[in-house]
Amino acid sequence: MTGAAVSARAPAKVNVHLGVGPLRADGFHELHTVYLAVALFDTVTARPGEGLSLTVSGEGSGAGPGHVPGDRTNLVWRAAELLAAHAGVPADAALDITKSIPVAGGLAGGSADAAAALVALDAFWGTRAGREDLLDLAAQLGSDIPFSLVGGVALGTGRGEQVAPVLAAAATHWVLGIAGEGLSTPAVYGELDRMRAAGRLLDPEGPASGAPVIAALRSGAVADLGAALANDLQAPALGLRPDLRRALRSAEDAGAVAVLLSGSGPTVAALAADEDSAVRIAAELAGVGVFRTVRAVTGPVPGARLVP
Repeated sequence: MTGAAVSARAPAKVNVHLGVGPLRADGFHELHTVYLAVALFDTVTARPGEGLSLTVSGEGSGAGPGHVPGDRTNLVWRAAELLAAHAGVPADAALDITKSIPVAGGLAGGSADAAAALVALDAFWGTRAGREDLLDLAAQLGSDIPFSLVGGVALGTGRGEQVAPVLAAAATHWVLGIAGEGLSTPAVYGELDRMRAAGRLLDPEGPASGAPVIAALRSGAVADLGAALANDLQAPALGLRPDLRRALRSAEDAGAVAVLLSGSGPTVAALAADEDSAVRIAAELAGVGVFRTVRAVTGPVPGARLVP
C-alpha cells in the first residue's frame, strides 16, 4: 500500500442504441447496446485506512430518497472487497466518492464509481492487475461496469458486460436532462416483459442490432446518428412514468436533432447539432420547469483513469 492518496475518475454513459432480447434463463436479458461515454465524471479517492470505510460527497450525498449508501451495499465497497480477494491483499482503505453524475438517472453513475474504485485501488494497493483481470472483476460486479473501464464508444453484448470498442469519427454534443425521481431498472425491464407478454410490444427472437448507430458514429453524420437512435426500454419507462413524454417533447421543441431516454431513464438525452446548439438547448431546458438537472456534455471520452 502506498502512503499517498490515489484518485481515479470514470464517465457517465448514454446508450445510443439499446436492443433488448427475451428474458434469459439466468434472469437477465440478452442485449445489443452501443455505449457512449460522455464528459460527466465521478471521482473515487483511496487513502490509508484500517479496514474499509466510505464517504460520499456531491450528487446523492446525505440522507433521504436517492441517497448513495456509504456501506458495503455500495458497488465501490464491493469492488474493493473483490479486488482485495483477487489480489490477496488486505482490504484496507478509506474511500471517498465525489459525485457529479446524477443518481438513478440511467447514466451508470454507480458503475462509473465501481470502475474508478478498481483503477484507484489497483494503483493504491499496487496489485498490478492486468486490463483483462479488471474487466473480469468488473463483469462480476455489474453489467455496465466493464464499459465504464473502457469508455469511448463500445458495442455491448451478452447482458452488456461483453464490450468491443467502436470507432467514432468525431465528438458529438448532448444535453442531458434528468426529469423527476429515478426509475428502478428492474422495474422497467419487468414492464417491458409485461408489455411484450400482453402483445403491446413485439416480442423479438433476439435484440435489435446497433449497426445503424455504429455506421453513423463512424461516418460522423449527426443527422444519421439522430435517425438511428433507439432504446427498447423507452416504451416501458414511459408506461411507468407518462410524464416523461413532456420531457421528451421539451427537448424536441428546444431544437434537438433527436431525443431518447438513456437506458432505463429518467434522463432525456438530446443530441445537438454542435456545441453552440447544445449550450442553447441546455439553457432553454433549464428554464422549462421539467428537469431537476440539465447538463451539456460531449462524447466520447476515455473510461476510468487515474487523475492527479
